[in-house]
Amino acid sequence: MSLYDDAVLVLKGYEGQEELRQSYLDHLAARPDGMWKACDAGHLTASALVVDPEHGRVLLTLHRKLRMWLQMGGHCEPGDATLEAAALREAAEESGIAGLTLLPGGPVRLDRHPIPAPCHWHYDVQYAVLAPPGAVQEISDESLDLRWYAYDEVAGVADESVVRLLEATRARL
Repeated sequence: MSLYDDAVLVLKGYEGQEELRQSYLDHLAARPDGMWKACDAGHLTASALVVDPEHGRVLLTLHRKLRMWLQMGGHCEPGDATLEAAALREAAEESGIAGLTLLPGGPVRLDRHPIPAPCHWHYDVQYAVLAPPGAVQEISDESLDLRWYAYDEVAGVADESVVRLLEATRARL
């Protein structure tokens, strides 16, 4: 099964955000290249919120280009077999944490947001991953900083999309 086929199956099985979910499916139906960064009409991305439920905190990255505190995530790559694999890879690469595990149940949320040209949209499929006990982060080239934030601190540093992702993640925990 291709990554494109996996994305369609994941989105068809995703419950909630019906109108947004359908816009993702419509995008993929119209753009067979809609998984890839080269698609100038926008493309799917995979992200993951790194959560440490034992200590009631999440790890956020200060994104190098956007200068915003965000969850880990980014573009799908040809070696990614599934959206889950892409999200887990991005989380591990950007956090430097080995042993992350996906929170069961598939995507936690969808978030479509505009990005600068030449592309126009990121169709982000958002997951949550659990940090192993004693996890130590390491800053990647894509980050200016990595920092653990208590759940109640996130709204003070991150935008609404991250706050909504945290709320949905906590509801699933």
